[in-house]
Amino acid sequence: MWRVRPVPQMHPHGKLEYGGQAAPLRTCVGCRVRTVSSELLRLVAVEGVIVPDLRRRLPGRGASLHPTPRCLELAERRRAFPRAFRVTETLDLSLVRSHVEELQAERIG
Repeated sequence: MWRVRPVPQMHPHGKLEYGGQAAPLRTCVGCRVRTVSSELLRLVAVEGVIVPDLRRRLPGRGASLHPTPRCLELAERRRAFPRAFRVTETLDLSLVRSHVEELQAERIG
């Protein structure tokens, strides 16, 4: 017998009904798709270095990214990080790149 999953319902004020609760939406800076914030990786710029905020507690302006190499590449190509963090200097992505590659290796292996 086929089971029909309930379609997530949009709430006013940018929230999505997700798992029985209203969850905040964020936009991926790479692919520009809005999704539930728990599915995205929060990033914070700390002294010119973009750092993955795994606990979502670091202070400062954050940006959200799907933790996939494709979205990271799109964000780099579009020069989205300086815009998202509102800075003019170049930002170091090495920590983010290594974290995304590590997550990708865990998914594959």
